[in-house]
Amino acid sequence: MPTVMKIGGFRFHFYSDEGAEPPHIHVRCADGECKFWLSPIALARNRGIPVHDLREIERLVFENKQILTEIYDEYHHY
Repeated sequence: MPTVMKIGGFRFHFYSDEGAEPPHIHVRCADGECKFWLSPIALARNRGIPVHDLREIERLVFENKQILTEIYDEYHHY
């Protein structure tokens, strides 16, 4: 489970066995974990993260979309 970045209490990562799915990022915090598709950016799943934190995570995904996508593609060899 490679960690891509940490911002505040959020850890951005992906699972190494998910290369067959479209590019996405998982984000874990103390309350749970969510998953965002990267193109277009959209919430794919949420497990326990409050709405106000989801909004912040979505903002961070938008701000870091390029690097998140590059790292995902590099790891999964797209």
